[in-house]
Amino acid sequence: MYHETFKGSPYEMGFRWGSRLAANGNFILENLGFPITRERLGFAANCFPVYQKYFPEILEEIQGIADGQHCPAETLHGFLFGMYAIPPACLCSCFAVSTKSRILFGRNSDFLTVLKKTNQNVIYRFSSGTSFSFTGNTTAFVQMEDGINEWGLALGLTSVYPHAARPGMNAGLLLRFFLEKCSTTEEVLAYIQKLPISSAQTFTIADALGSIALVECNGEKVTVIRPGLHPFVCATNLFHAPEMTAYNNLKIDNWDAERRFQTMNRFLAARSSQMNRKDALDLLSGREGFLCQYDTRTGKDTVWSVIYDLKNREIFRAEGNPGRKQFRKDERFSFS
Repeated sequence: MYHETFKGSPYEMGFRWGSRLAANGNFILENLGFPITRERLGFAANCFPVYQKYFPEILEEIQGIADGQHCPAETLHGFLFGMYAIPPACLCSCFAVSTKSRILFGRNSDFLTVLKKTNQNVIYRFSSGTSFSFTGNTTAFVQMEDGINEWGLALGLTSVYPHAARPGMNAGLLLRFFLEKCSTTEEVLAYIQKLPISSAQTFTIADALGSIALVECNGEKVTVIRPGLHPFVCATNLFHAPEMTAYNNLKIDNWDAERRFQTMNRFLAARSSQMNRKDALDLLSGREGFLCQYDTRTGKDTVWSVIYDLKNREIFRAEGNPGRKQFRKDERFSFS
């Protein structure tokens, strides 16, 4: 897993990173893993006005990367804006627990082993006051799959196979937007109701005040799920809200999404009210049932695992499958 720290304006961050890669002979467009088709370019062009309206800073960063790489920004748009809306996508497990003594967020990122060397952990520190600092993890670049910002707002996504791709913001860039622009769960929930959405996904959300929620959404519908009898929410790669299940595609390989969901749901229903950090580590590491025990010969694995302890402002990450790799505390990020 690569570790990057970005400082400055969005354009400066992008240009420095793109230039540094180019100076070392690393050109993004030569290492994407799948072709940028006319379909992707056309879809990205339709999404562009949405980012221009709601998240222009991300366009500045991408333009900086493109200039540093000496490549067209439109091609990078074709790669980034189509993620999650046009497969392939990553398959993951996520939960949040909130009690009087603990606020815990946990996530396993499941993806293709052939691409795991390019995974990134990043820290963003903006020179302007329009965006919050954050740290996050991603299988690509620019977009984020989980993270926590300076106010202790933590989020993680799980992708759901898209019912239909619509022009809008995709899962990874929505999550990035929330980290930069929101300080509480309630602010995220307000934004998700008005931002155009291109892909299908869940967002697990937790803040330092102890407010947690799960959002299941696509371009047609947004459903917010709050904790019920027990103080937790969890998600994998299927919708479970009754009004969302019609959007599930059960014919594709979702990497045992329902089995992973039942592992978390069963354990958290029994343990969440007294849950501690060791319990979270055990759950993510597969010691409480199937969650990360993939046969790597199939090209599948959990490529990182993370726990955000929001009460104590602590981050723990296993850079690899948590059943085989140790969680280590990351003390590089500063909270407000």
